[in-house]
Amino acid sequence: MKKFLVIAGGLICLFLNTQAQKKNIDKVVAVLGNNIILLSDLNQQYAQYLNMGNPDNPGVKCEILRQILTNKLLKQQAEIDSITVDENQIDEEVDKRMRYQIQKAGGQERLEQFLNRSVLQYKDEIRPDIKEQLISRKMEAHITQDINITPLEVKKYFDSYKKDSLPDIPTEFEIGEIVMYPKLTKAEKQKFHDKIDALRLRVKSGEDFAFLAKSYSEDPGSAPEGGDLGFFDRKAMVKEFTAQAFKLKAGEVSNVFETEHGFHILQVIERRGEQVQARHILIRPQNTPASMDRIKLKADTIYKSLITKKVPFSFAASQYSDNKESQYNGGMLLYADNVTARTSFIPADKLDPKVFLIADTMKVGEISSPTLFTDQSGKEGYKILYLKSKIPPHKANLEQDYAKFKEYAQQDKVNRELSAWFEKKRVNTYVRIDEDYTDCDELKMWTSQLSAKK
Repeated sequence: MKKFLVIAGGLICLFLNTQAQKKNIDKVVAVLGNNIILLSDLNQQYAQYLNMGNPDNPGVKCEILRQILTNKLLKQQAEIDSITVDENQIDEEVDKRMRYQIQKAGGQERLEQFLNRSVLQYKDEIRPDIKEQLISRKMEAHITQDINITPLEVKKYFDSYKKDSLPDIPTEFEIGEIVMYPKLTKAEKQKFHDKIDALRLRVKSGEDFAFLAKSYSEDPGSAPEGGDLGFFDRKAMVKEFTAQAFKLKAGEVSNVFETEHGFHILQVIERRGEQVQARHILIRPQNTPASMDRIKLKADTIYKSLITKKVPFSFAASQYSDNKESQYNGGMLLYADNVTARTSFIPADKLDPKVFLIADTMKVGEISSPTLFTDQSGKEGYKILYLKSKIPPHKANLEQDYAKFKEYAQQDKVNRELSAWFEKKRVNTYVRIDEDYTDCDELKMWTSQLSAKK
């Protein structure tokens, strides 16, 4: 085995070598405390990096290893401080990442070809890493929970910039939206109900549920798996779905029921305490010309009320918008790339291109006429936009950009606190890094102490 770089004193426990052997010795690339990091762990996270559309760049593994070491150190302290994360939160994060990777890969089948394994297998493999990442984030939040920033500190941070180094702020928009999807009548829904009920009868007559799910289900996430959703608890699904799943016995098939996603039938596979494994078939009702005419009429009526100032935009959004994320935020869109700041100022290049094309032609305070749109899931509807403000490109200044510099100053203070914490912990933590990675610039923070001791 190649030599390792020892950063802090101590003998590695015998059981670590035993654990490594049990892992079928692919290669140990680092050790931190009682944690070993295998080459396969590193390669798995690199595969995720590639699947997100990033270019092949083996040098990125240095940064991935740095993050793994950081997470291990945080997790180690979290165990001491009894800091944990809820299993439901882990499941939600796994599912969110899988949906993203499926989308980036161009479908579940293409993702599975790339990974050379099923999505269910892959979810089981990445779950421990995601759990560790969530615990690390929670530990970071615990370390920095008492950090606050004062206006004086914000000004001091701003003054630390040289005038010629102040960033250029691009055009930013504050945009509200009211999103409306058509609602089908009971009669319009009936044919979709009948379609899935016919599938239910085929299952009842002995046909294979999994085969029918693969053939007919309109849930792209589970259909390739025969409708299998894996194990979930009462909080993981919408209430109508949960009610059906937890009242049936293993092997039983539900009657047709409806959720916000469409019509379902489900079959329980196994029950383990407060978790159930089930598979389902989904049929999504499709809009009709009549339903589109109705929602267009409703959108036009709301638009007239807005431009005649009979109702304020924020009230209309709370009453009529089908966008749950902005509905109770006065209809205002939040900058998705900066969820911690919860800012409604969105750079022009980060707006949905279709929204930008409309907003860029509007005057501040103007409300757009209803526009037909199609969302990411393929659902059609109408959207009304409100341009609350538009800030032209400018050199950053404290008057216009105070909120940004407050966030920057806060993050700077947090980073300094975390750096101090890491410095203290690394001195007393046993770390070894394989010599293949000791030249990585990203790992200098882990190797500098040995150089100092020499």
